[in-house]
Amino acid sequence: GGFSLIGVTDHVGFGNLEYVVKTLVADCANGTKRWDILAMPGVEITHVPKDDIDMVARMAKELGAKLVAVHGETIVEPVEPGTNEAAVRSAFVDVLAHPGLISYEVARLAAENGVYLEVSARKGHSLANGHVVNTAREAGAVTVLDSDAHEPEDLLTLDLVEKIAEGAGL
Repeated sequence: GGFSLIGVTDHVGFGNLEYVVKTLVADCANGTKRWDILAMPGVEITHVPKDDIDMVARMAKELGAKLVAVHGETIVEPVEPGTNEAAVRSAFVDVLAHPGLISYEVARLAAENGVYLEVSARKGHSLANGHVVNTAREAGAVTVLDSDAHEPEDLLTLDLVEKIAEGAGL
């Protein structure tokens, strides 16, 4: 039992990008070496101006991030309108996290560009999961269910994953 792979991301912007990626790359490599788990370093680009998302995502990949997520237009925080679209247009973004009330058009772009749409287990962000799942299904986009863990107790059990997926309509 237990996890065999974990994506470890932290919130980044311009100011902390290099430090966070370098730190996570080193820590994930050490964890993978010492424990029976593949730890993948990544970032969640958060509250970066929409016109800079592609550049920051590219920089993150160049620095060694294996996973690049963008903090989407969640319904519970102020996020610049257009962030979702900028994220799914970037060739360097893997996941649009908690995209809130994402439009069909943006979900379709995600499908065309291979960007996954997050179904979030995080309180607050999860409030739009049903909309995300329905819109993704209509647009042909792929969803990924994850914990958005900020603390160890936020990690998911298989039982909870199944309940969240069912509640979201998966």
